Amino acid sequence: MVQCLCLDIMTKKYHVPVMLNEVLEYLNLAPGKTIVDATLGTAGHGLEIIKRIRPTGRLIGIDRDRQSLSIARERLADFKGSYELVHANFMNLDTVLSGLNIKKVDGIIFDLGVSSFQLEDAQRGFSFQSQGPLDMRLDTDSYISAYDLVNNLNEEEISALLWNFGQERWHNRIAHLLVKERQSHPISTTAELSDIVVRAIPPRYRSYRIHPATRTFQAVRIAVNRELEALSSAIEKAIAFLDKNARICVISFHSLEDRIIKFAFRKAESEHILRIITPKPLVPSETEIENNPPSRSAKLRVGEGL
Repeated sequence: MVQCLCLDIMTKKYHVPVMLNEVLEYLNLAPGKTIVDATLGTAGHGLEIIKRIRPTGRLIGIDRDRQSLSIARERLADFKGSYELVHANFMNLDTVLSGLNIKKVDGIIFDLGVSSFQLEDAQRGFSFQSQGPLDMRLDTDSYISAYDLVNNLNEEEISALLWNFGQERWHNRIAHLLVKERQSHPISTTAELSDIVVRAIPPRYRSYRIHPATRTFQAVRIAVNRELEALSSAIEKAIAFLDKNARICVISFHSLEDRIIKFAFRKAESEHILRIITPKPLVPSETEIENNPPSRSAKLRVGEGL
């Protein structure tokens, strides 16, 4: 059974890690192990992992977001010598680990969600709930932002983007209105994009349980950061670094991600390098969803190295 644990106040302040208890259990943590957090963020999972592998264990934390890494470094300050933090895209996980002279690891965690820390910073432009610039870059060193895609792709390309990455039913209507609106002025803020989406969707089909712009913002964010393109390769590379009986845990938040993970796991199992621990993905408990509503769409898949 997964034991309930209390999160420290700092975890609650920055970001409540999703399915934390399940991750800690399935990683089979113990002192001396080398664990990779490929999406470290503000160290919500990483902080609890390092407590269970110290003093001889080692946490390798990777993230694209320099701000998140800075916060993670502060939160992990008491454990200096037990971790390495690297600013990188998880698709380059193999390069990062080889650069640290690591050939095999005892566990890897991917948490593919955007953190509350990022969503609540209006200047990052991830959220339709606050006014901010159309940015959405996980790595602020990247060249392409949401502004660039929204204002430069043609109507057909925008429509395809919204369907392929957001499965947005009204992709054609949204793309048409967006291109029409930008003829008079560039679409430069989250509020402008959100307003266009809401106006494009027929009133009786606007869901107010889930904001009408949710899928559009998801699709643009995925395209800006090339998230799906990187995921399959990253999972394949991660599995190759698993030692025997080492675990990989992957938390996804929408069906496109989960499908990629499922097929990557099945491929590795067919090649006899991975055993699937969770034939069906685990989901958060009702209690967790009540306490942390953003966790409601999370799915956790676990595999074990052979």
